[in-house]
Amino acid sequence: MKKKAALANKKRCAWSGTDPLYVAYHDEEWGVPVHDDRVLFEFLVLEGAQAGLSWITVLRKRDAYRRAFDGFDPRKVARYDERKVAALLADAGIVRNRAKIASAIKNAKAFLDVQEEFGSFDAYQWRFVDGRPVQNRRRTVREIPPRNPQSDAMSKDLKARGFSFVGSTIIYAHMQAIGMVNDHVVDCFRRGEVAKLG
Repeated sequence: MKKKAALANKKRCAWSGTDPLYVAYHDEEWGVPVHDDRVLFEFLVLEGAQAGLSWITVLRKRDAYRRAFDGFDPRKVARYDERKVAALLADAGIVRNRAKIASAIKNAKAFLDVQEEFGSFDAYQWRFVDGRPVQNRRRTVREIPPRNPQSDAMSKDLKARGFSFVGSTIIYAHMQAIGMVNDHVVDCFRRGEVAKLG
């Protein structure tokens, strides 16, 4: 009980709000460096699904996405056919958008190509920040930009490799999510904790 009360009183980034799912995501995942290819693929798919929607909407559908997309195994997703696409379009648990579903399949194929070339998607992706998280010092959420030079470069390169739904803004959100950049504001209790993980 004391731990819950202590967590409730901690200063957080304003965007995390009061929704328990959002608070947990902020406190446990956002900004934590990720090097597991399956998780990197999961975030790529989810960030693409979020386009035009709020992140909390996608977070609420995350478990359904994990079921629908075979635990985000890129090898399985790359083999999806029209029958599977039809099943996904009928799945009320996910964002039923044909372009986003087609993008996830296309991106799975491109993801496998990147793994083949670089040994892992992790090795490919983290080279855009020289293998170390960028530690920003934003005072307020309003200071956080929608993109940066690294997200511009990665977005351009991903598009050249056949990925879609990977505009610079989507990629910057992806970089924040998987810890390539630490955008916790300076007075957020997680900023220092996340910085130590880098």
